[in-house]
Amino acid sequence: MLVRQINVFLENQSGRLAEVTRTLGENNIDIRALYIADTTEYGILRMILDKPERAVEVLTAAGFTVSSTPVIAIAIADRPGTLDHALSILTGGELSLEYLYAYVGRTSDDAVVVIRVQDPTLACKKLEEAGIRVLTSAEVYGI
Repeated sequence: MLVRQINVFLENQSGRLAEVTRTLGENNIDIRALYIADTTEYGILRMILDKPERAVEVLTAAGFTVSSTPVIAIAIADRPGTLDHALSILTGGELSLEYLYAYVGRTSDDAVVVIRVQDPTLACKKLEEAGIRVLTSAEVYGI
């Protein structure tokens, strides 16, 4: 039930992000979600893509430093309080949350929350036991 997130190390230089998006577009790779964490000198671009394996190939070939990370994607109702419920399950299970980001899908009224934790297997188990829908990679890539 894990999703493959692609991470790209980017120097803080004008046009660097556009080079990534251009490379993906030229290779018919669609961005489902993205998040940038930056410092004054560099940034880490985290993305959910429809073709993560192909993205690693083309971005590496284009000279980018690329890695991938397993993350969890959950579907929650797009209304107040639902994210709090999901997070309380994780923190109540003493799981350490490293980061998260979210987006609203195109095919349902649910929000998709991408979560990185140190023990994704345990996190998936706890979320599913609580009735929270953990998405498959096929569901997420196809959104």
